[in-house]
Amino acid sequence: MRAVILAAGRGGRLRGAAGDRPKCLARIGSRLLIERQIDALRACGIDDIAVVAGYRAADVRRVCGPDVDLVHNARHATTNSLYSLWLARDLIAGGFVVLNGDVLFHRQLLSDLISARYDDALLMAARAADEPFSDEEMKVQVRRGCVVDIDKSMPSSQADGENVGLVKFGPDGAAVMVGVLDEIVAAGGVREWLPRAFAAFVDRRPLHVVESRGFPWIEIDFPEDYWRACSEVLPAIEADDAPATGLPAPRALTPAGQLGRTLRHV
Repeated sequence: MRAVILAAGRGGRLRGAAGDRPKCLARIGSRLLIERQIDALRACGIDDIAVVAGYRAADVRRVCGPDVDLVHNARHATTNSLYSLWLARDLIAGGFVVLNGDVLFHRQLLSDLISARYDDALLMAARAADEPFSDEEMKVQVRRGCVVDIDKSMPSSQADGENVGLVKFGPDGAAVMVGVLDEIVAAGGVREWLPRAFAAFVDRRPLHVVESRGFPWIEIDFPEDYWRACSEVLPAIEADDAPATGLPAPRALTPAGQLGRTLRHV
């Protein structure tokens, strides 16, 4: 399986914390964020890795090293994550896992997703009943263990959880996804977030859900996310020394309304 890390954006909302670097090069503890993602992929047995870079692509190339393929999104300032994955469409035909380049996550989350019995699956953090989502979260609606809708604008009351930013597709699902990407890009949707393609995918093929099971993660969009990543989420990840083989097997979601409590961050 190949991995594609989407890391083309500048991350202007984070500049107060990460300086002029792209978000994927933000330093989290002793490592850069993209280094942590690459390490997690390799620890899970995925060595075939491509990064879609745009802003300061040469710096991203230097950090990733020669063993990582680089796809250059020269239009990063006027496009979004859907277009970035479309640029890598020739690399994903055999099946792939796609990661947002601004997510710090516990390695077990990636292991659960990859080892899930479904070829096509999305990692989701279930919504706690007493914690409504804001307009920032990419909300997910689930029925019978599968995604039926995914959209930031979804009312919080209709959402069963939040997209973590890690999704996998088998060979058949990858072929469908490439077709969806082609259609949206051809229609001019280069500014769309990648979940727009997921929403179109589920009209053609099931996209199963794997729960985050409470393992820590955070999407880093704002300076407060960055500081929380450094001060809370990374320590929570590093404090959990349980080996992957000793953790419970990933499970499919229960029907909506019976989801276990899973927090977005820690």
